[in-house]
Amino acid sequence: MAHTSTKPKALVLRAPGTNCDQETAQAWRLAGADADIHHFNRLLENPSMLADYRVLTFPGGFSYGDDLGAGRVWSARIHLKLADTIRDFVEKGGLVLGICNGFQVLVASGLLPDGARAGMTPTASLSYNVSGQFEARWVDMAVAPGKCVFLQGIDRIAMPAAHGEGRFLTSTPAELQALESAGQVVLRYVDPATGKPTEAYPANPNGSPGAVAGVCDPTGRVFGLMPHPERFTSPLHHPNWTRFPKDAPPSADGLKIFTNAVSALA
Repeated sequence: MAHTSTKPKALVLRAPGTNCDQETAQAWRLAGADADIHHFNRLLENPSMLADYRVLTFPGGFSYGDDLGAGRVWSARIHLKLADTIRDFVEKGGLVLGICNGFQVLVASGLLPDGARAGMTPTASLSYNVSGQFEARWVDMAVAPGKCVFLQGIDRIAMPAAHGEGRFLTSTPAELQALESAGQVVLRYVDPATGKPTEAYPANPNGSPGAVAGVCDPTGRVFGLMPHPERFTSPLHHPNWTRFPKDAPPSADGLKIFTNAVSALA
């Protein structure tokens, strides 16, 4: 397939139950990329189509009704049919972004936190919120970007979260510490008053140990997060936008994630 556009191309996959594909594709366009939305089955039928893209995106929603657990059916299909394709895509410099249910898919498939080169056996999980209920609220986060190309130049960020299974868990505390030491815990929930990472509800909406809100793989090219950056691509999306001084409107924090990726591919 020939393309004359010089913009990087982003592929946004949809599957039964996803519901954020349109907003995610629009976020890529606002950031300066070309974006296509295709059903996951298209990629299963023709894995070579991924070679036309620089970014692969798994959006939010409830893929396959979250049967067997959030993201598990979708991740199983990836594991069985597309493991080598995605592994090659990342090794050749492609970027992968998973948002909310997409993050759950990446973790359940083993793409996070260990990365494509380490295989696709899950070493972490995203479990039920400690509150025992679906949480939909705005959250504040601290950023430690490390190698993560999506977060360069950001130190604090806010966006809405909406999930029932967002508690990031590793088998042991030592494994979480290893991820932190490797610079892969790149996004943490913080207390909005102090700016410090917290496990306390509601600033941490799911109770993730270590306040984990997002992680990247060892290359920094695969990134997943529970909050929704595609829902904050304009200052007007902020619930308090009318209360900000007219000469200092809130920035569209979510859009920064997409523009960073596009800049990295320039």
